[in-house]
Amino acid sequence: MTLWSGGRFEEGPSEELWRFTVDTSDRRMLVDDIDGSIAHATMLGGVGLLTPDEAAAMLETLGAIRDEAVAGRFVFIETDEDVHSAVERRLGEAIGELAGKLHTGRSRNDQVALDLRLYLKRSARSRIDQLSAFIRVLIDVTESVGDAVVPSYTHLQQAQAIPLAHHLLAYAWMIKRDIERFSDVMARIDVSPLGAGASGGSSLPLDVEASAELLGMTAIFDNSMDAVGSRDVAAEYVWCATQAMLHLSRLSEELLLWSTSEFGWATFSDAYTTGSSAMPHKKNVDIAELVRGRSAAVIGDLTSIAALQKGLPMTYNRDLQEDKRIVFHADDTLAGSLEALGGMLSTAEFHTPPPSDWVTALDLAEALVGRGVPFRVAHLLVGGLVTELIARGESFHDLTEQQLTEFDGRFEGADLAVFDVGASVAARSTHRGGSMESVEAQIRDLEAFLTLG
Repeated sequence: MTLWSGGRFEEGPSEELWRFTVDTSDRRMLVDDIDGSIAHATMLGGVGLLTPDEAAAMLETLGAIRDEAVAGRFVFIETDEDVHSAVERRLGEAIGELAGKLHTGRSRNDQVALDLRLYLKRSARSRIDQLSAFIRVLIDVTESVGDAVVPSYTHLQQAQAIPLAHHLLAYAWMIKRDIERFSDVMARIDVSPLGAGASGGSSLPLDVEASAELLGMTAIFDNSMDAVGSRDVAAEYVWCATQAMLHLSRLSEELLLWSTSEFGWATFSDAYTTGSSAMPHKKNVDIAELVRGRSAAVIGDLTSIAALQKGLPMTYNRDLQEDKRIVFHADDTLAGSLEALGGMLSTAEFHTPPPSDWVTALDLAEALVGRGVPFRVAHLLVGGLVTELIARGESFHDLTEQQLTEFDGRFEGADLAVFDVGASVAARSTHRGGSMESVEAQIRDLEAFLTLG
């Protein structure tokens, strides 16, 4: 069934046209389409475009069709051009010609724009719930590692000593911002385009405010052409999904590094890893590799939905049919990645080796600064000491008090204490730096955020 054949057209659609133009991916918006139709029919009854009996019959039947959809009993057939025509066809099977009045004052243009917004509103809530659960996993893992100290890295070189918990919580804050992005875009999604019609509205006495209120949407459109011809909120949703995937990809890369023999920091449950068909000893962290790989496809989705809009004249163009497959792919990829990576991460066991001695070099320089030595001078002194020790095949822990003070009189014997990585972490005093006090404060703030959310 199509919503346009007959009348102007003396022939039905060719097989080639049908195969090329029909996209069944919109079927996942079935409940959204029915909800929009229920609101529209209610409004039509309210303004007198349906009689009370007509409205009652249509709403009762749409409710029954919705029950079929929720229960998975709604049957699509090959001749359904899209989800909209499927719903109207099913309505016609139940109530006959009265079904033809459902499209009064409505176009597929504002109908599909509404369906997509309703879908994105639901999906955004689901992603926020998943992202919140992922933060919970990170907090749980953080608490399980206790006060374990690891090196932080800059340029993939060991930098400063930090609690492993501090490193893990960095990702929790990234995910928190992802939640905030989805929350922000929901306000722009939650705008009803119903009543915009094909492009310029209608001469019928439609009550667009009533439709929006019935749908639980907080605003109505400001321009009918913009309402049906724009997809910036869909693009913004894909951007939110893309940025979240990039954060998961970065975490995946680190988990992969940490699971290698060279790092030896982490192992994961057999239930979340795979083996090799050839090498019996292998245990592969495939979930992390796939998240990293699939993030590339979501970046492609973002590029696609941006390019899709770039040359479209107002208002609706069939190009916009392609937006749904893009949005659905990005959304599904993020949902699946959060589920799989969260499950794998929850099984992590950490057994981190001690950091290199050199991670306390800045602590030594800051000890000099604390005694009035300019930082650039302190930097040169400590750098020279490191160079000498490397040349001798030694490290900070090989130094005696005499060797340290003989290297330069501005060093003191008490400076040997800064070479302890635990002391280095304990001495950290700046706001939300790498100390256990900072870790505890971060966990409290994240817990509060999750509670309020």
